[in-house]
Amino acid sequence: MTPELKEGPKREPEGEPEKGPEKEPEREPGKEPEKASSPARSRRIPLRVRLRRNRGRIVRRLLAAFLALLALLCGAVVVAYKLTVIPDPHPDTVVQSTVFLDAKGGYLGRRGPVDRQDVPLSQVPRYVQDAVIAAENRSFRTDSGVSPKALVRAVAAALTGGEHQGGSTITQQYVKNALLSPEQSLSRKAREALIAVKLDRTRSKDEILQGYLDTVYFGRGAAGIQSAARNYFDVDTKNLTVSQGAALAAIINLPSYYEKAGSDPKVTATLQRRWEWVLDAMAASGNITAKQRAEARFPAFRFYPPGATDGQRQYLIDVAAKEAADRLGITEDQLAKGGYTVRTTFDLTQQDFTAELVKGQKAGKGVRLHTAVVGMEPGDGAVRVLYGGSDYARQPFNDAVSGAVEAGTAMTPLAGRRFGAPLTGLPKTTAPTPLKLTSAYAAVAAHGTYAAPYTVARITRAGRTVYSAHPDRHRVLPEQATAGVAAPARFTAGAGGGITRRTVWTVAYDNRLTLTVALFADKPGKKKDTTVPAQLPTDPSPTEFTEQTATQLWGRLR
Repeated sequence: MTPELKEGPKREPEGEPEKGPEKEPEREPGKEPEKASSPARSRRIPLRVRLRRNRGRIVRRLLAAFLALLALLCGAVVVAYKLTVIPDPHPDTVVQSTVFLDAKGGYLGRRGPVDRQDVPLSQVPRYVQDAVIAAENRSFRTDSGVSPKALVRAVAAALTGGEHQGGSTITQQYVKNALLSPEQSLSRKAREALIAVKLDRTRSKDEILQGYLDTVYFGRGAAGIQSAARNYFDVDTKNLTVSQGAALAAIINLPSYYEKAGSDPKVTATLQRRWEWVLDAMAASGNITAKQRAEARFPAFRFYPPGATDGQRQYLIDVAAKEAADRLGITEDQLAKGGYTVRTTFDLTQQDFTAELVKGQKAGKGVRLHTAVVGMEPGDGAVRVLYGGSDYARQPFNDAVSGAVEAGTAMTPLAGRRFGAPLTGLPKTTAPTPLKLTSAYAAVAAHGTYAAPYTVARITRAGRTVYSAHPDRHRVLPEQATAGVAAPARFTAGAGGGITRRTVWTVAYDNRLTLTVALFADKPGKKKDTTVPAQLPTDPSPTEFTEQTATQLWGRLR
């Protein structure tokens, strides 16, 4: 057997110290020892590599999240649309003014808190409708009621705090102007869009356009197309020309700036450029012919701002408003807010002529001079001229209607005649009103037939006649009793004589016209807020003044 060799003791290589047993690292009580990481796990994979490897999964997850968010938003919009209720028009947008016209249809003035009157779309010429659409929203007839681009701009402006953005559709503008508050916020803009879409789906385009035209602001205090037509061109909407309609459409964009068109050269020139742009758009779309475009001329505007208030017109409106309210059985406040059109009996041209004719009279210190003029039709009662004072702002009291003027010898031709109602006792009246005296002589001119004076010929509302005047006649004198003072006639009389004359009357009448011109003076009484008769100035002669005034008016009024 081969003897087994025994190994000798091992030696560590030189230069290396002898290693003792490895110590286990200390650990906190209760904590498991950390396992040694493998080389592969200790190496970190770059983010871009991981994104590249998981790109498909990430895209799928983002797409799913986006679709879920989109579905949530669409659901929220659908729910919001279902819950959206089209509100009633704001109270301020349904209030209308009442307009007063003279006998020929000339604009006399208005009463009411807002200068606005509704007008049916059938009374708005098609070319005026097309002009507004060309200026404000060319896709109106086909769009859904909202402009996505405008909405995006509005949202961006709201989020960034930028300037308020325009560019809304006609439907949105109508919703904003008539159905919602003027608040500018993202939530209100969203509600505006929802209401506009619902309005577009539930109302016809014509209904929306009519509501818009009745409420949009045109400047000069005019809300709605009817008031704008009167304020800028002194016509009804139905009588607007192509050029006038295009001008009003151009004004909508900046109404407060353009309202001075016709009086401010710079504003007028700027508006004319926009007016041409509107007409070009109408011609390009076929709304007007090439001939109409070529013949269009920039229209003339009523001057603005207006001059001093014409007090004469306010006297007339006061009388007509009271009478109109009485005829309708409503209050004057209800009349002012009712959107009525009151056609009066007044002749505005002759009224203005009268005001010019009698102005310039001067009295002494502390004495106030009054002139009253009444012109009416015998046998009918229609009052054509009613001059009640020189300045309504200083004296709202109407001398022609309510002024108790000393009669004096003006009643002499009527003395001894027994008038029936409603003139019973008039010959003995010491201080009749000029209107009452005129109506009495008109009865004489009509051979004893008294016609009650009236100033309102017709009242309409929304194109429908709600009142028409009919002469209210009464036999107050036997026909033979008028023989001594039969028409035609003219005389001058008064109260006081010589240098103490206090009142002068000139009365002229025939079967077509009865005219009275009264001149009188007063001064403050001893008691507060009272007056007493005063002496008339002697230069110029008060008698000559009333006679000359009556002569000039007589020639024009007849």
